[in-house]
Amino acid sequence: IPRRLGTTIYGSDKSDKVMQRTPFGPGKNAKFRAGRDSEFARQLKEKQKARFLYGLSEKQFRLLYSEATRATGMTGDVLKQLLERRFDNVLYRAGFAVTRTQSRQFASHGLFRIDGKRVTTPSLRVKPGQKISVRMQSKQSPVFAGILERTEKNVVPGWLKVDPKSLEIEIVSMPQASDAE
Repeated sequence: IPRRLGTTIYGSDKSDKVMQRTPFGPGKNAKFRAGRDSEFARQLKEKQKARFLYGLSEKQFRLLYSEATRATGMTGDVLKQLLERRFDNVLYRAGFAVTRTQSRQFASHGLFRIDGKRVTTPSLRVKPGQKISVRMQSKQSPVFAGILERTEKNVVPGWLKVDPKSLEIEIVSMPQASDAE
């Protein structure tokens, strides 16, 4: 998928290495294929990039898009805001997971609490003022041992406030469309 789309979308070192080794699309003679993409092909590729980047199915993405079209404002900006507000994305942005796939797994396994309640839904939308914390049972996990080092290198968006010592995230404000990748 990253080779077909032409970018690394999963955020892992493995996909970076694959893209460096073979920076062209999959298939026989992919280097030598000629022709330009049509406007439809470019739009479809951008939609697929967004869909794979956030780890959504086609149905989930279509429902989010229809919600964004009903909302006031520019549809693309509203869609980016809705994608950024997802619980699994917040975990990734805060640096509590290496990839979005890992953050989705953390969320679905119930390793975190939102305002003191255990949450197992990665697609849950967070709101300003909510606090996300790691469950007490999960704090001893070796997975969270390296978070302190990762969060120092990670650039946290302005709409999140991260406390790596106590393993907490606070949603300060709504994300802007410019915060999305």
